[in-house]
Amino acid sequence: MSNNRTTTVLESPPERVKGPKGKAHSSAGAKEQKLSRADGFFTGLIDFFSSLRLTVACLFLGLILIFWGTLAQVDLGLLKAQNEFFRSFLIYWGPKGATWKTPIFPGGYFVGGLLLINLVTAHFTRFKWTRRKIGIWITHIGIITLLLGQLLTDLLSKETVLHLREGDTKNYSEAERKAELAVIDVTDPNFDTVVAIPQNLLALRGDIRRPELPFTVRVKEFYANSQATERQPDSQEPPAASRDIGARVAIREFPRVTDMDHRDMPSGVVEIITPEGSIGTWLVSEFIEKAQSITVGNRTFELALRPARHYKTANFTLLKFSHDVYRGTDIPKNFSSRVLLNRPDTGEKREVLIYMNNPLRYQGETYYQASLDPDDHGTVLQVVHNPSWLTPYLSCILVAAGLLVQFLTHLFGFITKRITT
Repeated sequence: MSNNRTTTVLESPPERVKGPKGKAHSSAGAKEQKLSRADGFFTGLIDFFSSLRLTVACLFLGLILIFWGTLAQVDLGLLKAQNEFFRSFLIYWGPKGATWKTPIFPGGYFVGGLLLINLVTAHFTRFKWTRRKIGIWITHIGIITLLLGQLLTDLLSKETVLHLREGDTKNYSEAERKAELAVIDVTDPNFDTVVAIPQNLLALRGDIRRPELPFTVRVKEFYANSQATERQPDSQEPPAASRDIGARVAIREFPRVTDMDHRDMPSGVVEIITPEGSIGTWLVSEFIEKAQSITVGNRTFELALRPARHYKTANFTLLKFSHDVYRGTDIPKNFSSRVLLNRPDTGEKREVLIYMNNPLRYQGETYYQASLDPDDHGTVLQVVHNPSWLTPYLSCILVAAGLLVQFLTHLFGFITKRITT
C-alpha cells in the first residue's frame, strides 16, 4: 500500500504539491515539455527533409526548370538563361521597363540543394546498413556525388580562350566576358611591371590606389558594353575624355550581350591623380588596340583595357593550323593545331597536336580545339580549368555499380531460395 501511495503522489498535478519539492517537480515538468516540443520539431523537420514526397516534388520542379530554361534561351541567350534559371536560388520576374522584380519560381541552386539535402537525410534515416541494401547505398552515393560535382563545377570552373596566329607565342589565356585595366610600367627596357585592375573594381567607379603606382586611378565612368564613335569637330556631344584618343571620340553605353556568338565591348573613363593633382582623363576601351602612354615624374606608363589574362607556366607557339573540309563542300571535316609547348623553368619542350575530340591536358587544365580564324592561319583554343571534372565519371560508375550490385543481390537471393525449396 505504501508503494501505491508513493505512486499517487508522483502522478499528482505539480500545483497540488506544496513546499520546495513541489517547485522542483514543476520546473522539471516544464523542462520536459520544452524538450518534448524541441524533439517533436526536429523530428518533424527530419521527416520533411527525408520524405519521398519531397523527392518527387524536387524532380518535378527540376523538369519544369529545365524545360522553361531551355525555352528562355531563345530570347535571353544561353549565358543569361543559365545565370537566371540554373545558377540562382530564385527566378525573378518584373514588368518590362519596371525597376522591380519579384521571385516567382525556385532556381537551380535551390532545387538542387533541396534535393541534395533530401537524399542525404533519407540516406541516414530510412536506409539501414545491411548486406541487402549495399546496392542502394552505392547508388545514392553516386547521385549525391553527381549533385556535389555539378555545384563544384559551377563554383570553381573557369573557361578562357587562347588565340594564336601561326608563329605567335603566348603564355596566357584570356577571359571572353571579363576585362581588366592594365597599368604597365615600361620605364625599364628589360622588363615590364604590370598592375591589373579587375572589372569588378572598375565597375565600382572609385579611387584605386596600389603601392606599385605613384598615382591614383580614379574611375569616373565604366560601361560593361559600349560603342566608340569618332567625334565630328562641330558635334555638340562632349568628348569621352580630355587626353589622347578620348578627346577625339564619343562613347555610348549599350545593353549587355547575352548570346554566345557576340561579346561585350567594355569601356571606361579614368582620371590620373598625382600628388601634385590631376593630369587629365583618358578613355580606356577594348576598341583601342594600341596602349596609351602617360608620363608621371621620370617614369613612363601605358594604359590598356583588355580581356582579363590568366598566365601559364609554359609558352605555347602555334606551328601549323590545318582546316580540312569534305571534297566539294564547305563542311568541316577536321581542324587541328600543332603547338609547341615550351616550359623554360623545367626544360620541357615538345610538340602536341590538338584537334577535335583530342584535347591537351596539362597542369590541371584542358585545351580544346574550339574555333579558327577565317583565313585558316589562326586558332582559338578553349582552356578549361575544372578541379571537379572527374566527378561525373565517378558518379556514373557508382550509380551503375550500385544498380548492378542490387540486381545481383536479389538475383542470388532468388536463386538460393529456389534451390533450397
